[in-house]
Amino acid sequence: MIRAPATVPKNDLPSFAGRVSARVALAPYTWFRVGGEAEILYAPQDTDALAGALRIWAGPVLPIGVGSNLLVRDGGIEGLVVRLGRGFAGIAIEGETIRAGAAVPDAKLAQAAQRAGLAGLEFYRGVPGTVGGAVRMNAGCHGTETCDRLIEATVVLRDGTVQTLSNDALGFAYRHCDLPEDAILVEAVFRGTPDKPDAIANRMADLMTAREEAQPVREKTGGSTFRNPPGESAWKLIDNAGCRGLRFGGAQVSEKHCNFLINHGDATAADLETLGETVRERVMAASGHDLHWEIRRVGQA
Repeated sequence: MIRAPATVPKNDLPSFAGRVSARVALAPYTWFRVGGEAEILYAPQDTDALAGALRIWAGPVLPIGVGSNLLVRDGGIEGLVVRLGRGFAGIAIEGETIRAGAAVPDAKLAQAAQRAGLAGLEFYRGVPGTVGGAVRMNAGCHGTETCDRLIEATVVLRDGTVQTLSNDALGFAYRHCDLPEDAILVEAVFRGTPDKPDAIANRMADLMTAREEAQPVREKTGGSTFRNPPGESAWKLIDNAGCRGLRFGGAQVSEKHCNFLINHGDATAADLETLGETVRERVMAASGHDLHWEIRRVGQA
């Protein structure tokens, strides 16, 4: 099996089907715009290529999407970082179901459903990221979660096995499913409910207006930082602990919505993670609640 050395020579890359690059800066691939390098960044051309690569690659594997919910630490990521591209960005309407590749942006999925007159996926218009991340994180907002609309998902497991799993088999919980970290989602099928496209469009517009008013959507941020504890709102706990506007280095707790961390342009991943941990400590001291990160933190410090 192929295993890359700690520092991969650019002329000694594995010959996987697709685009393979060594020592790629990951900051441009994340919404925070921070983080170190990927040892190897791999964009497979299709599911068969991905499965074949995983069967012969012996090192660690980490799938990433568009980086909307991701904090890559400054030391970068060892092993194979997989980022799905055009071969995983198709959408097909099949009656009342929608089949979408894992690289489809959530907003594009919502818009495709609207044009087809299928309701129930409007919430995705306000969810940053892609279908793959939405399934893995059971993403949701405004009272609807991914598990409420997902029928099944196709994944490539670490050994290269391709499986299609039902909703029940994915073990959904709040902002969680039971897939292993190195399993890679490649496609998902959702069920919509017939409705008038204009009515769906109006609901989506209302959702986007509310999001624009409440969240720092034009900042370098990673979305909601912490999961809501049972019966509580993370932002209220953070606010009550006096953390609104709190800064560390180039990182700040948003004044607009204090469950968002912001990179003001010169933050490091360490700044953002340190600020987040400081918020957790202050919330614990003020309320006894242990906040859990919703943002995925990956790589070496």
